[in-house]
Amino acid sequence: MDHLTNDRKIEHIDIINSDEHVDRRRNYFDAIQLKHRALPELDLEKVDPSVFFMGKKLSFPLLISSMTGGAHDVVRRINNNLAIAAQKMAVGLGVGSQRVLFTHPEARSSFEIRPIAPHALLFANLGAVQLNYGFGIDHCRQAVEVVGADALYLHLNPLQEAVQPEGDVNFQGLAKKIGEIARSLDVPVIIKEVGAGISSADAQLLADYGIRYIDVAGSGGTSWSRIENFRRRGKDQDDVGLLFQDWGNPTTLALQSLQPLKKKITIIASGGIRSGLDMAKAVILGASLCGMAKPFLKPAMESADAVMKDIQRLKREFTIAMFL
Repeated sequence: MDHLTNDRKIEHIDIINSDEHVDRRRNYFDAIQLKHRALPELDLEKVDPSVFFMGKKLSFPLLISSMTGGAHDVVRRINNNLAIAAQKMAVGLGVGSQRVLFTHPEARSSFEIRPIAPHALLFANLGAVQLNYGFGIDHCRQAVEVVGADALYLHLNPLQEAVQPEGDVNFQGLAKKIGEIARSLDVPVIIKEVGAGISSADAQLLADYGIRYIDVAGSGGTSWSRIENFRRRGKDQDDVGLLFQDWGNPTTLALQSLQPLKKKITIIASGGIRSGLDMAKAVILGASLCGMAKPFLKPAMESADAVMKDIQRLKREFTIAMFL
């Protein structure tokens, strides 16, 4: 199992890069039509898209969402390039699942990005289900310490775990344990899905246990069900992962369903966001921050400059949408 946790990172990257249909491209944001202003009464050059989140100023509300990490040169390169770009472009960055830290101590260096991004907004990351498999507050504190993080993502991924050949599927009683971690940790806990969305019922339950930050991470973008389906080949020949590849709550609908809870929680939008215009729509629907992952994977394998080029494009798109 030790090697599975580490090698799975590379398998995921290979599948994402080789299968164009992993990105479902459901384009749910296209259904949201914004009112055009022919007389914006603004100077585009003076439009300021910057925001503050957890006390840090971002150049615009972009989060490079969680992707990877582990004891492989390729994932170290990806995380280093993302961290350099996040620092220079003043955007947020979340690391991939840090569970591998506890089976492969040599993976630590791939998550030690604070020296590279001293002023960036950084999020650590662990699977919430691991709280039912021996993880506790000490693991969470270590994850935060290694990254030098401003907050901890605890991700929820029941569909991915159900399809994954070696998945951990005991999600019973997690809400209470999540609440206990949130009360004990020195930094905020953010709950996120990984591409199937957070429902209003989930959000209310989390709010009842004291969670104040939720990343809806809805369907419409990368399908982890499809990714894990291809990892099943040779182990289990059914295509259950394809059956559920579009399962979930679209990000647009998840955002709208959480509107009644806006006084209790701060919302992050991710899942199928592919442009600065999508970001603007997500903010109008209630998000304070907008996350993207897959669009940055290939650029991050190339260089920090390639990542920054994409960030600059997104910022321009977002600013024009504000102007209009």
